[in-house]
Amino acid sequence: MYQTMTTRIAIDLGGTNLRAARVRNGQIEASLQEPCLANGTQNEVLEQIIQMITRLNQSSVERIGIAVPSIVDYKKGIVYHVQNIPSWTEVHLKDILEQRFNMETRVDNDVNCFVAAENVLGAGQPFRDFVGITLGTGVGAGIVINNEVYRGVHTGAGEIGCIPYLDSIYEDYTSSQLFNKWHTTGQQEALKAAQGDQAALEKWQELGFHLGKLLQVILYAYNPEAIIIGGGISLSHSLFEQSMYESMHEKFLFPKESQAVQIIFSKLKDSNILGAAQL
Repeated sequence: MYQTMTTRIAIDLGGTNLRAARVRNGQIEASLQEPCLANGTQNEVLEQIIQMITRLNQSSVERIGIAVPSIVDYKKGIVYHVQNIPSWTEVHLKDILEQRFNMETRVDNDVNCFVAAENVLGAGQPFRDFVGITLGTGVGAGIVINNEVYRGVHTGAGEIGCIPYLDSIYEDYTSSQLFNKWHTTGQQEALKAAQGDQAALEKWQELGFHLGKLLQVILYAYNPEAIIIGGGISLSHSLFEQSMYESMHEKFLFPKESQAVQIIFSKLKDSNILGAAQL
């Protein structure tokens, strides 16, 4: 259950956009967004985060939570090799912000924040054990076991997009990387598909086929009650979910499990922010 009577500042650090919000009792009461200085120095990106926190800070704020697209030492709050921010190879983010604001700070992988929010506020509420995946520039996954996020060492658990598949890895076939191979984007192909373009529809069906195979991996590895799918590409799920289901069931060795699992497309807005707020 979401902790009551708390006000926190949450940050969602992305290579494209940097988002910050002041969250009270699971509700966003103020928010900011600006392009991330992704090609800047480590200190330039840090200063951008600090300025956004400063603008949102007030006496009622008790804690800071940050979602980052990278490997994290969760206990120490050290961030390693942030995607799309080359200067962030090792940043002791927790220590830096606690010294600056004298406020407890927690840092976690962004997909762990996604599943934490789904667990408490979204589609994960009915389940004790589920896996969440986000489909966007890449593929991320988070694992909830007994209503607790399972992180592994350095939040590395659930990196299913990195598993070898065909001539590459799953991420190259189940994210925007697949559209990049075709020299297009998911957004462009979604617009074409909405107009009945057959080639575009076939592209989405192919993505669904590969995603179904990735869901098989999740079923074999974790046997969860549910798989919750989020991320920008999931917004076009009507274009690929039929081929995804067909592929997931095809030649699966334990049909009872593939029939039992619930596949849910996330409807929770601002899940990374809300998850970071409850770290």
